Amino acid sequence: MFRTNMRVNVLLLVMFLGNALAEQPLFAESSKISDGPIVAAKPERKSVKPLHKIIDEQIQAQYKDDSQYVSALSGDSEFLRRVYLDLTGRIPSFTQTREFLEDRRSDKRKILVNQLLESPEYARYISRQLDVMLMRRLKKKYINVSTWEEFLRKSVAENKPLDQIVREIFAADGSNKETQAAARFYLARNGDVNELTRDIGEIFLGADLTCAQCHDHPDVDDWKQDHYYGLSAFLIRSFVFTDKKKKQTVFAEKAEGEVKFESVFEVRDKTSKGPETTLPVVFNGAAISEPAFKKGEEYQVKPAKDVRPIPKYSRRAQLGIAITSPQNRRFARTMSNRLWAMIMGRGLVHPLNADHSDNPPSHPELLDSLTDQMIAHQFDLKWYLRELVLSETYQRSSVNDAFNQKDAKELDESQFTHAIMKPLTPEQFAWAVLQATGFTDIYRKSLKEKLTEETLRKKLVGYEKRFVSLFGGSPGKPVKEFEVTADQILYLSNDGAIQGFVTPRTGNTADRVLKVPVDQSDKVAEELYLSVLNRYPDQVETEEVTTLLQGKAGTERSQTVSDLIWALVMSSEFRFNH
Repeated sequence: MFRTNMRVNVLLLVMFLGNALAEQPLFAESSKISDGPIVAAKPERKSVKPLHKIIDEQIQAQYKDDSQYVSALSGDSEFLRRVYLDLTGRIPSFTQTREFLEDRRSDKRKILVNQLLESPEYARYISRQLDVMLMRRLKKKYINVSTWEEFLRKSVAENKPLDQIVREIFAADGSNKETQAAARFYLARNGDVNELTRDIGEIFLGADLTCAQCHDHPDVDDWKQDHYYGLSAFLIRSFVFTDKKKKQTVFAEKAEGEVKFESVFEVRDKTSKGPETTLPVVFNGAAISEPAFKKGEEYQVKPAKDVRPIPKYSRRAQLGIAITSPQNRRFARTMSNRLWAMIMGRGLVHPLNADHSDNPPSHPELLDSLTDQMIAHQFDLKWYLRELVLSETYQRSSVNDAFNQKDAKELDESQFTHAIMKPLTPEQFAWAVLQATGFTDIYRKSLKEKLTEETLRKKLVGYEKRFVSLFGGSPGKPVKEFEVTADQILYLSNDGAIQGFVTPRTGNTADRVLKVPVDQSDKVAEELYLSVLNRYPDQVETEEVTTLLQGKAGTERSQTVSDLIWALVMSSEFRFNH
């Protein structure tokens, strides 16, 4: 946690922070347990009041007499860096930082947010966030990862409604070239029904149903075995099929097949009445009945050797419709909570896959409002993110003098009294390093009239991939908490690429710093701090820079400047979004 004094000690080169972010408890205290239904049926409720105002009112309503623990609004530097990272995945450039800090318009924050949301970097970064949420960094299998990523990027760029994106993913089977990319959700999991059932429950419904595969969940009364198999029933007839002639793999489907399940406990205790079955159903919704066909008339294309069968009725085609249905309020609630956590650093329901009555949201009314508004605004992703970052809750500082008080019990992160520090994602870290060192600026200049977000990315995406491989966890198990490994330290300390970023080169940060006259050490410190940390240095930091460069010239001065840039990039202030 950042304390009041956030000054970077440039002599502290590497921070071994270990598990700085403590793992959140699975269940809330029993005193907070609600007796009400977790997902009540609510009528659509439109409000003329902007959502960011509703957010602030409902967050502040719980401050009560604890206002002394609420952080002030962030300064412009803190806000600028945070909103760039959250909406575009990188820090602002030196020029963008200076221009914003010198801008005297009262509504400059709103203007900046609107600009960032219209940028191609927004579409790229948010689609990468959705990719990690949906695919857990799974490797390529049948579908090229790049085509899937482009499907998501275009969807975000077009501001396609979130529920529509989900329906398109569930509807794709890989047979149609135009929609083939979306089938990666099924095919990267090799069509495994259990893996898909678990992931659909977790990602789209906020429920980790893993334990419910074998019996009613032992710790969560809300989650039953038939919830698991109700979802599984949508997929039980599906399988991976490879057309050898077309050299194409698709997620095919049969016309027959039912889920069968019985509790292992009842089998053990010899109380089971035998296997049960269920029609497709999302949690406690209505089961989806299906048309009956005469025997032999179930197929458009009958099964045969090396022939992909096509049934007249597809159970799987009902999945996306049922999940995103207005009657399944749980989907809108889960998406609202996931996006809130992405921007605010913590879910209102936390952990995100533990939405049940024994683990109520920190702000129940607010989560209801977010869900209502998400539905009322037809799952408008850009509108929703804009409202979140315009709120005072988002714009509060991560600094609070109360951090130093031993009795500051109310500073629980679930109260959102201050901005929660978030470790940079691997993608953010990569592009932040490239921007801070000015490496991005070199390529911007070299591309000249060919410069676009896409052309710049193609030049530098290799560095992003390297950061993802080191900081992103293993395929299927992306990193959830902050951690530091020996490989990461060695890469940041010794790798030739990192050293190349900070070595003076025409147009990069080190080059610009070295062009500042030697007798203007305050300007040197300003150039360094605005480029790397997006803020002006304080007096102590300026004096430190002055002392380190005093009397040095030529190669020795150049090396010291490189070391200073490297030290700032390795600081905890840089490593976190705060």
